[in-house]
Amino acid sequence: MELQTSITTAPSPHKLHHSQPLLLVGSCFTESIGAKLSDFGFSTLVNPFGILYNPLSIAECLRRCLAGEEISEHDLVEHNGLWHSWLHHGSFSAATQEDCLARCNQVIREAHAALQQPHTIIVTLGTAYAYFLNDGSLSPALPVANCHKVPASRFTKRLLSLQEITTAFDALDVGSHQLIFTVSPIRHWADGAHGNQLSKSTLLLAIDQMRQALYFPSYEIMMDELRDYRFYDRDMLHPSPLAVDIIWQKFQDTFLERETLELGKKHSLLHSMKAHRPLFPESEAYQRHLQKIAELEHELNTK
Repeated sequence: MELQTSITTAPSPHKLHHSQPLLLVGSCFTESIGAKLSDFGFSTLVNPFGILYNPLSIAECLRRCLAGEEISEHDLVEHNGLWHSWLHHGSFSAATQEDCLARCNQVIREAHAALQQPHTIIVTLGTAYAYFLNDGSLSPALPVANCHKVPASRFTKRLLSLQEITTAFDALDVGSHQLIFTVSPIRHWADGAHGNQLSKSTLLLAIDQMRQALYFPSYEIMMDELRDYRFYDRDMLHPSPLAVDIIWQKFQDTFLERETLELGKKHSLLHSMKAHRPLFPESEAYQRHLQKIAELEHELNTK
């Protein structure tokens, strides 16, 4: 008897290879998949603007990284003794305006330089709700990426339209880069059960209308195949480590060829071997362990 409704993912026409770097942007689920890909030996750049949730902020991050367009002091705000960027996550905040601006623009320059060679860009959309400043200090069409605990009275929250989302991504000059979209399996419970469904449905419909967009069904795997609460973390909203592993396995089946998969497993083994902390570093057994690490590194570098 089948006790789950399995989600079958067909092999994608676009395959990931270790020779091509990856850029991952979006919600916190991006961090989970980015860590898996990094352990598998891929060259990854994860969330250059920090964790982002709404599609317009994610598209703006990509636009600036692709174009190398830096932010200015007009994109910053001072609150509670810190300077913040309206376009970045709070991890970029700093005690001075100069430091905040420097941190934000440094990562834009680095991402722009990296994107001079073809990348696969993996986009994880989190929510279709966005917050817009009431004072017009940002472009009226551009929401903030993070509210930075600024009073709610300064913002207007609304559900983005399909056209706003599709236009933002279709307008990107991605050149030879390949876009892969997915919707975060994490429910945004602050929007309520119905609001979360409206949000996720809007994202799914928008992706379906985008030009040349590949899609991976992270949200569907979580909501259908892994709907039992044993696959959720303690907050009953985030996927558990086991659920992330299952989604990662299906991601491999979709985007990795056998040769890439075998190479990735060896990289993962190397990562685990390096993480080992011996009780007796001077022992003969640990010296043999180090020799095996050196041999595996040499093999992988050759390949």
